[in-house]
Amino acid sequence: MRRILIISGIVISAIVLLIVGARIYTKSFSPEDQALYRNGDTFIKVDYCRPSKNDRVVFGELEPFGEVWRTGANEATLIEISNDFTINGNTLRAGKYSLFTIPEKGEWTIIFNDQVGQWGTVYNEDRDVLRVKVDSHQLPETVEKFTIEFEVKNKVVYMVLKWDETMVKVPFQS
Repeated sequence: MRRILIISGIVISAIVLLIVGARIYTKSFSPEDQALYRNGDTFIKVDYCRPSKNDRVVFGELEPFGEVWRTGANEATLIEISNDFTINGNTLRAGKYSLFTIPEKGEWTIIFNDQVGQWGTVYNEDRDVLRVKVDSHQLPETVEKFTIEFEVKNKVVYMVLKWDETMVKVPFQS
């Protein structure tokens, strides 16, 4: 009995080390980052991983047009909002969501999904809370690492997604 417990302990320890090692290894290619907008008690926080372009054509090839993308790498990108916001006339309630997108030439679909904590390739369309379309724009310069940042213009908070030669702005209005 004791021998079985020792062997089981060794096997479980090896599995845990393998999982932790794999996570550390993948994060070395696409490191974690956070984008944060804060104004008093109001905030929008995005936790995501930043893949690199690495001489690849990103949108249309690496990330095919018309297909759901995890909007980053590794785990599903997590967005948390403190208050209800309006995005293109649609209300997004305060809470935590996974952020997915469907890139297209000239327009993207932004998806807020209430399933959180999963690996980024796990996507359940039935859990979508809100889908909105926004324009995509060509950048004059190439962005090597996928980047999410915020900018404020005329009392509208824009979540800005940039990668390769593409930029998308998602308007959040209080």
